[in-house]
Amino acid sequence: MAKTRTIYRCNECGAAHPKWSGQCSSCNEWNTLVEEFEQPRATAASYSGPAARPVPLASVDPSAAKTRPTGITEFDRVLGGGLVAGSVTLLGGEPGIGKSTLTLQLLSALAADGRRGLLVSAEESPQQVQLRALRLGSRHEGLWIVAETALPAILAAVAEVKPELLVVDSIQTVFDPDLQSSPGSVSQVRECAHALVIAAKASGVATVLVGHVTKEGTLAGPRVLEHVVDTVLSFDGDRHHALRLLRASKHRFGATGELGLFEMRDAGLVALEDPTDLLLGDRRPDLAGSCVVPVMEGRRTLLVEVQALVAETKAAMPRRSGQGIDYNRLAVLLAVIERRVGYTLYQKEVFASAMGGVQINEPAGDLGIALAVVSAHNGRPIAADVVACGEVGLGGEIRRVGQMERRLGEAKRLGFARAVVPEATPDIPGLTLLRVKDLRTAIDRLDLRAET
Repeated sequence: MAKTRTIYRCNECGAAHPKWSGQCSSCNEWNTLVEEFEQPRATAASYSGPAARPVPLASVDPSAAKTRPTGITEFDRVLGGGLVAGSVTLLGGEPGIGKSTLTLQLLSALAADGRRGLLVSAEESPQQVQLRALRLGSRHEGLWIVAETALPAILAAVAEVKPELLVVDSIQTVFDPDLQSSPGSVSQVRECAHALVIAAKASGVATVLVGHVTKEGTLAGPRVLEHVVDTVLSFDGDRHHALRLLRASKHRFGATGELGLFEMRDAGLVALEDPTDLLLGDRRPDLAGSCVVPVMEGRRTLLVEVQALVAETKAAMPRRSGQGIDYNRLAVLLAVIERRVGYTLYQKEVFASAMGGVQINEPAGDLGIALAVVSAHNGRPIAADVVACGEVGLGGEIRRVGQMERRLGEAKRLGFARAVVPEATPDIPGLTLLRVKDLRTAIDRLDLRAET
């Protein structure tokens, strides 16, 4: 019998270490090593199934990987049409973001279409799930539930119900009794996920594994499971806002460039074909410090309002704060405004925010953020029909960004008439382009100079 050994495994990346250390040598994260008792198992040697035979690639029928719609349009958009039989999808996101709601609606949509789904509720009781189902209006005969955390019992339930879709919520709480490590450990999560993948491939049941992602890294996150699943989805957004975004970072059956948009309401998640009203519906066009920026999320263009506030302060260290905007990028833009344009900001507090819970993580938002700060500083509002798009260099120059035609085409569709863009931007019929070479020129073209 193999001897049990003690190892220290990183909860962030899953790397094993012979002894404890404050920092993981694999991913360089701090305080992520936990003690585990591991008994090596020859899982591959114990497999008694038939061996696969080599076949000519030309003889393989690709119809086995055909997608089937789920009934939730934005979910199907991200997956390129729907779920594939026997595929395994990992749905990750922070606790409370709406993963359980999304998966319950997914099962309900399939059940409403006469297809059978099984929810493995490893965290909530059936009564709790039923209360959520009543709130969402998800009561269908084809929706089955089992409250179980032991892997053998889960596999037995799948064999009994024979569902078309299996949802395990969540994979962190499932455990294999044959493993000595505790539930939620990296070993348990990895081995249980691997067993579910083998079962999905053998039975043809599409499987969705729900995984929590915490900032502290106390539980094994999706990165530990990425190599064993077919698709990795991230479900995120600001829990204080209604907007939710669904992205695919890995998808073996299609592209990963699509974005799914949902709005969280009392009755559950509602698919958003056009999020304009949610993002710009409460905008005040006459407000100084406001600028609309077309940002790309996957292949979709979102028009996001950026707001800035510049305030006098007597504090020795004025605050700089960015919500939905990278703090370091904001600091660089403030330095460019001071050095290249001549506005004194080092003695003032500056706050910038991307409204609606959207994160602006691309350089295309630089120009809009900088113009919003200048507008707030000088008290001069930017015209309501203007969008701004471009990267700001350290010399104050405005540089080109990708997919400009797609960005500006969306701005035109939503009724904007003018766009502040880099000089080399091609013409967009029906949209007046204010081509600028640097930030100073952009300020002059929009008449944002302070009144003397």
